[in-house]
Parts: sequence; structure tokens; C-alpha cells
Amino acid sequence: MADKLTRVRRSWNMSRIKGRDTRPELRLRSLLHRAGFRFRLHAKQLPGRPDVLLPKYRTAIFVHGCFWHRHPGCLNATTPSTRRKFWQDKFDGNVRRDQRNLAALKAAGWTVYTIWECDLERDAEGAVRRLTNEIRGEG
Repeated sequence: MADKLTRVRRSWNMSRIKGRDTRPELRLRSLLHRAGFRFRLHAKQLPGRPDVLLPKYRTAIFVHGCFWHRHPGCLNATTPSTRRKFWQDKFDGNVRRDQRNLAALKAAGWTVYTIWECDLERDAEGAVRRLTNEIRGEG
């Protein structure tokens, strides 16, 4: 199926996709704050610029969109039917970059968690409760 939008309009749409302060990220931050955590955002000095950084616990948290970061087994991790090679290369690059950043953070002594967009949509309170219990060593 051909794209219903012109190249210019598609480019404009894609340029509006946010890389930070997304709805799932804001939801996570709100729930972490309510649970008593204080954090830093988008630490430029660390690999991958984690979305949330808990320095007290030496913990980095990434909030990944299922589509862009290829959440295994998730229905939101679809592949567009046009320009499949382009998209597959794009997704493979994202996953490789995520793996490099994860390895670099772990090598530097950080504990790293990934929260998926669909988990925050489905049961944000439950996902954050499990996360906070694990961070505090209660899980």
C-alpha cells in the first residue's frame, strides 16, 4: 500500500515525533516522584542519555517506545509494509545502539532498567511498583 501522504508531509509528521518528555516518560516520572524518588533527566554525560537517572541508587532507566526499539513479542512493534529494508535497517540500528549503551552503562557500574511504552499504557502503577521494589531491594 502506497503512503497516502506526500514526502514533504510525511517528513513533517516524522519530525514531530518527540525524543524526550513523551507521554510514557512523563507518566513514569510522575509515579516515581510520587513514590518518593528524586532523579535527574537525560544525563548527557552517560551513554544513551538515560531518560531517568537515580544517582542515589546508581540506576539508569530508559523508557522505550515499542515501535522504535522493537519490544519483543509486542503487538506495537510492527514493521511498515513499504520500504521494508529501510525500516528493518533503522530498527536493527536502534536495537544495536540500545545494546551498546546498556553494556557501556553496566561496565561503568550502573544498574539499568528498560520500561516499555506498552507496560506503562497497560498498568503504569503496577510497572512502577515492581520497578521501585526492585530498585529498593524489596523485590
